[in-house]
Amino acid sequence: MIDSNSLYVKDQDGNEKRMIILFTFDSTDYNKSYVVFQDPDNDTGEVYASAYNDQGELLPIETDEEWDMVDEVINTFASDEELTDD
Repeated sequence: MIDSNSLYVKDQDGNEKRMIILFTFDSTDYNKSYVVFQDPDNDTGEVYASAYNDQGELLPIETDEEWDMVDEVINTFASDEELTDD
């Protein structure tokens, strides 16, 4: 489930975990919406991504090509953030 600035995922034990949304974007190539998020309790800086539907349900990213596109968007976002931090 997605709300305005966080989403909730279930861990391997079925416990709900709050994640912070970093940004969302749409892809016309895949006709999908995506969310990039991070665990606020994890200091490693690792980010996660998922597609989502109009009901806010998370959907899997299905192909290597789709993952490549998502990685490119994340890297562009990270580069832009580094530039604004300087």
